[in-house]
Amino acid sequence: MGETPTITFRKMTPEDAEQVAEIDFKSFPVPWKMTDYWKYSQEKNIEAVVGEVEKKIVAYAAAFVSFEEAEVFKIAVAPEFREKGFGTKIFSELIEVCKRRGAKAITLEVRPSNLAAVKLYESFGLKSVGRRKNYYTNPEEDALIMWNTNLNLSNIT
Repeated sequence: MGETPTITFRKMTPEDAEQVAEIDFKSFPVPWKMTDYWKYSQEKNIEAVVGEVEKKIVAYAAAFVSFEEAEVFKIAVAPEFREKGFGTKIFSELIEVCKRRGAKAITLEVRPSNLAAVKLYESFGLKSVGRRKNYYTNPEEDALIMWNTNLNLSNIT
């Protein structure tokens, strides 16, 4: 199988938009446009990070940070780099960046059928607190609303 490559993290820049959009296209049934990532990488209330292996972006995550709350709106790992722990690592990095910005709580929506993602988020202390009916399309599905309302007391270091 080989050794798991080393992943390093940094802030997303506008120049990353093309690679990030490519991962998005491979990861979601309704991908965003490259211009969305270009724009979000420059917004002051958005924290966006990329994970690189040998200078190639293989993962990204982004959250809107307002006062003491962070709302994760994107996280993905390139298909060929999944099941190597990179989802856990990029999510941990995003949380740390948001905490440095003052976030004490974090929320997100996730498809209930995405069991791997639900398990990942639960491992960071997020709990399902409700549903958004018919939130997703292609295929249509509700969203679980998950929260961790006290990042300082969670298992996040």
